[in-house]
Amino acid sequence: MTFRLEIDGWKSGIRFSSAHILPGHKKCGALHGHTYAIHAKICGEKDQQDFVIDFAIVKSSLRKIADQLDHTILIPEKNKYVVRDEKEIRIAFYGKKYVFPREDCILLPMKSVTAENLAEFVLEELLKEIDFPKNVKKLEIGVDEGFGQGAWAEKVVG
Repeated sequence: MTFRLEIDGWKSGIRFSSAHILPGHKKCGALHGHTYAIHAKICGEKDQQDFVIDFAIVKSSLRKIADQLDHTILIPEKNKYVVRDEKEIRIAFYGKKYVFPREDCILLPMKSVTAENLAEFVLEELLKEIDFPKNVKKLEIGVDEGFGQGAWAEKVVG
């Protein structure tokens, strides 16, 4: 039998507040921010202790990831409009120019900081944090950009 565990980031306090820019997007091409929530769904079979996995382990790891992103400017390091050096990060496109102190930013391995890409990033970071047991078969991560609006990424792990 397969079971699904669910963690609601809003209710569990797995949140972060950050700013970002989506260069080229009509509305989101301006610097703006969100309070994000991270959710998880973990599917698998029960182990010898009748757990799929301990909630506390997953929640702790998700909080660690959220804390790394909290109160930063999310910068897509693979975006052609992003230029960086030791002291600052510059984003220039369509007549706009943003300059940020390097220490206020976190570089993320993506072309654009969308909810979809953040969900994928969190999923991959969680897989680095936790060595999931063989009974865990699938991991789904959701990232909301406010209540009722988010994206999910999923990966078969077992």
